[in-house]
Amino acid sequence: MPHETIRLPLARALGAALVAAITAAQGVHAETLADAIALAYQTNPTLQAQRATLRATDETYAQARSGYLPTASVQASVTTENDNEVSVLNSTQGVGAVQSSSATLTLTQPLYTGGRVARAIDAAEAGVRAGRELLRATEQTVLQNVVQVYVGVRTDQESLDIAKNSVGLLEHQLDEINARYKVGEITRTDVAQTRERVLSARSQLATAEATLAVDRAAYAQVVGQPPGDLEPEPSLDALLPATIDAAMDAAVKNNPQLLQAAYTERVSAARLAQAKAQTRPTLSLQGSLGYSGGSAGLATPFARIGHDFLASAVATVPIYTGGLTSSEIRQEAETNAADRIGIETARRQALFSVSQSWRQLAGLKENVAIDQEAVEAAKVAFEGSRQEGKVGLRSTIDVLIAEQDLYTTELSLATAVRDEYNAKTALLAAIGALRAQALASDVKGYDPLKHFDHIKGGPFWAAWEPAVAAADRVAEPGEPPRPGPFSKDH
Repeated sequence: MPHETIRLPLARALGAALVAAITAAQGVHAETLADAIALAYQTNPTLQAQRATLRATDETYAQARSGYLPTASVQASVTTENDNEVSVLNSTQGVGAVQSSSATLTLTQPLYTGGRVARAIDAAEAGVRAGRELLRATEQTVLQNVVQVYVGVRTDQESLDIAKNSVGLLEHQLDEINARYKVGEITRTDVAQTRERVLSARSQLATAEATLAVDRAAYAQVVGQPPGDLEPEPSLDALLPATIDAAMDAAVKNNPQLLQAAYTERVSAARLAQAKAQTRPTLSLQGSLGYSGGSAGLATPFARIGHDFLASAVATVPIYTGGLTSSEIRQEAETNAADRIGIETARRQALFSVSQSWRQLAGLKENVAIDQEAVEAAKVAFEGSRQEGKVGLRSTIDVLIAEQDLYTTELSLATAVRDEYNAKTALLAAIGALRAQALASDVKGYDPLKHFDHIKGGPFWAAWEPAVAAADRVAEPGEPPRPGPFSKDH
């Protein structure tokens, strides 16, 4: 006996260590919503692709700005010409080879483009800002997906636990029913009813297991790895607006889809002005340095070399383009009109999203409170029915109904809690406040300005560029009035 007393704790300790080692090897670990958000924020392919798209959009600014900078080109050629002459009268033949070569370096510096380049830069900059809002909208969508799969897996696990508990209760009840049937206290009908409920509960358990497996796969797709042991999600109440009016105001100022529509209208307005600028003259300086050489016979093509330098100011005045310019102006005007309407469409959609999320959230909060009370009442009803059934005060079907009611209310509460949390994230997204740093403070945010500042700052720059840019804004039409949300921050 003393030896057995010593060996039993040792065996238990070894067993616990083995279980811990297996668990660690399988990668099961505690995981928070912040962990999931941090991983998805860094690795989600949708986000990565949108960031690359924005960096590509940044390049349009450099391309537009190049219209103020000088251009240079070199053209070189070497030509060989054979000259064969035959005289019919004296039967003589002359053969000669002439070689020539040339090289020209041409430099062109725009002085005034009629506003074409200025408006191209405006369009590019507005397009970049629209791209940033699209990136922000994409980030919000990814974060919503992360939250949904996170709380979904947690709800599925809770539903699975509820289903397992239900099966356990019914199987225990079936054992009691069988024992009472053997002593003649109840009939076969009671046994059959209880067995049917057990089989139904097992089917519900299998469904819960399958649902959990599917949602775990969805979690891995969105987050980047299978879920571990998920901790309860943090409260979002501190991030939510206090009133629906405050939520509406926030949406008008910060909703990314609305701001993207507003910047898109800026793009088309700038392109309309750019099309109109094609009717104005342009002015540029052009200089060329040329070298030329030639020889007869087989001598080197640079036997005789000459050079020349040419400088000129070139003014171009559009007179007639066959209707192309006027057509382009009409086209851009209609595009801008459509974009203006798009702002109102986006505004209405943003306000609808806020209203919908707010109303849904209010209803779900009430559902959660009701379901919590219902679960407590169902627990009391089931326990009372089971005890009363043992002494014959309740029928078997009454006890089974009480158990089913408990199972249903517990599932309803778990679903309501999940839906309430998702509604909160939807409201945050509608007002433009769903940010990774708000849900996971340790996440280092992606800075789109870093790449744009690099593009904007060089490496190509000319000292006279500001003067050329200022001249290009002379005699430009004024900015058209714009509807939509624009503050100094945007």
